[in-house]
Amino acid sequence: MWILLACSAASCPVRIPKPEAGRILLATSVGWITVAKEVEHLMIAGRKVPVTNPEKLYFSKAQVTKLQLVQYYLSVAPGALAGIKDRPMVLKRFVNGAEGEAFYQKRAPEQRPEWIRTVTLSFPSGRTAEEVVVDDDAGLAWVVNLGCIELHPHAVRTSDMEHPDELRIDLDPGPGVEWPDVRRVALEVRALLEEVGLGGCPKTSGSRGMHVNVLIHPRWTFTEVRRAAVALARAVERRVPKLATSKWWKEERHGVFLDYNQNAKDRTTCSAYSVRPLPDARVSTPLSWEEVPDCDPADFTLFTVPKRFAEIGDPHAGMDKAAGSLEKLLEMAAQDEASGLKDAPWPPHFRKMASEASRVAPSRARSSAKPARVKMPLIVVANSTDKNAALEGLERWKRRHRKAAEYLAVDDVLVDAMRGQYSTWTRIRVNLRNVPEDLRPAQETPDPDDDPTREFRAAHKHAAKKR
Repeated sequence: MWILLACSAASCPVRIPKPEAGRILLATSVGWITVAKEVEHLMIAGRKVPVTNPEKLYFSKAQVTKLQLVQYYLSVAPGALAGIKDRPMVLKRFVNGAEGEAFYQKRAPEQRPEWIRTVTLSFPSGRTAEEVVVDDDAGLAWVVNLGCIELHPHAVRTSDMEHPDELRIDLDPGPGVEWPDVRRVALEVRALLEEVGLGGCPKTSGSRGMHVNVLIHPRWTFTEVRRAAVALARAVERRVPKLATSKWWKEERHGVFLDYNQNAKDRTTCSAYSVRPLPDARVSTPLSWEEVPDCDPADFTLFTVPKRFAEIGDPHAGMDKAAGSLEKLLEMAAQDEASGLKDAPWPPHFRKMASEASRVAPSRARSSAKPARVKMPLIVVANSTDKNAALEGLERWKRRHRKAAEYLAVDDVLVDAMRGQYSTWTRIRVNLRNVPEDLRPAQETPDPDDDPTREFRAAHKHAAKKR
């Protein structure tokens, strides 16, 4: 049984050892021990910000504590705030650290300091949410203390939440795509932006890809900004068809996917200087275009970026002064439409658009009039809220079907990050297109088979039948 000794030094019959800095003492039947301090209070510009469980490890391999994560963000606060200031934020919370499961919190916590600002944001579903807005260093430390390892602002300012002031270009490499190809596609994006009179600010995503943020005048709706992003993605694909793709369905993709749907309303991407939940505490780092051809994302971590920031400042510091126009990209979109190209598929929770192409994956599409669309022979091998568990299930499937697995190309394995109601989960599918038909395994019960949305989808389907 643990006992907290509460006597003065004069009256206590035992000698009380001096506690370590930042720790408290507990007495046990076998002697004294120290335990971690539960709260560390930081004074930031006159505001007292608590850091709960400051010594809790948030990155076990890199040995980064929660307090060190807060201190990192304060060391790069001018750059981090430039990406989130005056913008509503979705809180992506890792309350158990980078190795734990994250959940998305759109609504601001009820228990919050009175100096934390909020705004009401509306979503395509018609619902609204009161979201957090971070304006200063104290607010930044406060959201990080909630477990926000990375920061997810919307592409709008609070003064006009229906007209984005950023076009966000997300370069997402498929399985097996090497980093040099990502950089080459990024440079092609730069060339195209210059041709249409826009300037872009590149940054590493902090994972395997890159982001290019383009400041625009807040004149266009979300639908128009996304339309411009689709036109840009298709134009880059035409320029480097072996390296880039604008195809929404993973089974049709190759190379680097330009994810235009990051510009749909209610979508967010991690902002500049965000730490990503990877073992080395990698950071989404702003770059100059001159750095892109030779950069290595592994060079930018929680340990190296503060020194870089102190030495060279923020490469995107002048971004807010260079707003541009989408007119030329929208002209390209009109030309695509006139040539017969329909709107690209929207995310599944958006209503079907009149000009949108089929929102059914090619492998599930029904046969239609000529020319018939080829269905991909896809099977699901794993569903799990734990990505590592899903990948282990894939390896077990490969061992059970060794002959079929020998025919698989790198991009035949589709690892899908699926968005659930409150968090993401992983689905792994295998495309058997390269496997001879007589060797193709049939669909089996996925292993593991933990799909957190199955019950919700079944209830929704049952309710639809009753209507």
